[in-house]
Amino acid sequence: MKLTHAPLARIALASLFAIAGTAVQAQQPTYKIAYIDPLSGPFANVGELMLMHTQYAIEDINAKGGVLGGMKLQLLQFDSKLSAQESQSALQAAIDQGAKAIVTGGSGSSVVTALVLAVARWNQRNPGKELIVLNHSSIDPEMTGKGCSFWHFQTEANTAMKMKALANYIKKTPDVKKVYLLNQDYAHGKQWASYGRQLVGLARPDIQFVGETLHPIGRVKDFAPYIANIKQSGADSVITGNWGQDMTLLQKAAGDAGYNLRYFNHSAGSVPGTVTAVSQAKTGQLTWVAEWHPGQADTPKVDALAKAYKAKTGKDFLAPRIDLTPRLLAAAIAKAGSADTVKVARALEDLSFDSVVGPVRMRGEDHQLLLPQVVNTIAPVDGKAVKTGWEGTNYGFRTDAVYTGNELAQGTDCKMVRP
Repeated sequence: MKLTHAPLARIALASLFAIAGTAVQAQQPTYKIAYIDPLSGPFANVGELMLMHTQYAIEDINAKGGVLGGMKLQLLQFDSKLSAQESQSALQAAIDQGAKAIVTGGSGSSVVTALVLAVARWNQRNPGKELIVLNHSSIDPEMTGKGCSFWHFQTEANTAMKMKALANYIKKTPDVKKVYLLNQDYAHGKQWASYGRQLVGLARPDIQFVGETLHPIGRVKDFAPYIANIKQSGADSVITGNWGQDMTLLQKAAGDAGYNLRYFNHSAGSVPGTVTAVSQAKTGQLTWVAEWHPGQADTPKVDALAKAYKAKTGKDFLAPRIDLTPRLLAAAIAKAGSADTVKVARALEDLSFDSVVGPVRMRGEDHQLLLPQVVNTIAPVDGKAVKTGWEGTNYGFRTDAVYTGNELAQGTDCKMVRP
């Protein structure tokens, strides 16, 4: 009898171990990251782009073994609806689902600032359950200045750094003589205008600032009246922080009016639809700043990443810094040897990382990432300066100047309070 039933006993025991192994595997902890950015409304295309970049990086990290010897990163998705209130509701939902890090940046600096403050309050009340905020696109210098937080890390060059890059370029561009300031009416729009006056004025004291206007963010349907005011001022150039729909509609209005302006912007060319809008307007030159632009020469690491991203997603790769954000987090977790939020935050401070755009460093004193910036202009393909069209148009990106993060680094008013 014993011999007859021994195989059955072994099978039953093996099945028990298999079930137990499956249960252990199912219970294996994950490191949860909450993505909170606009996935509906006028800037949904921006949010979807940022989500796809974040998701690609996380899947790549997981495919290479995850963190801490096999722990996988898990991405939770929430729609900020471009609202501070909605973002804080999303934050609570993320906390309830066990998130340890927030990835955000596409909702505008005022929304992200409110989110960071909410995280700081939660962390103070809930020791041992802290979160950190990784901000890839909201660039108000106050977030790494007077309003800095130990829990906030910025992986994009801030407004002052970007404007310094543009000011250095404008210094060598004598045809820029009369400048109009047109910006969205929120914290960062005002900052962009202020730094424009300050840094461009310092670089070119001869430049005249001939007008300034703030408009509602994401609510203007026709920029024709604004273009008329700019034309009346006699401006040849516009410093504008507009992005997404507000930039494409501005381009359309200027094109309809046949007004050939120069635009100086922080990141508009990285948003889907901007190149198409410039090509359709057939007038104007939009110059912006990024850590990289499509078609940039001598960037083999980004080119390889962009090719792999396109093969997997079917979409064009646009923003190395967003892909970089989860990778910095993974590097910090590895450096800390722990998923504990306080230890990970401390590991992020002064973390150096060999990224696809070159060496970068998370400055410990204010949590500002120092990364290169490329001044570039959307321009027609000419086979020389611009070799590749973008978004199915004959317009691409022309490299105008390249600066390292250290060249653009600014002083900071941050007085970091550490736990």
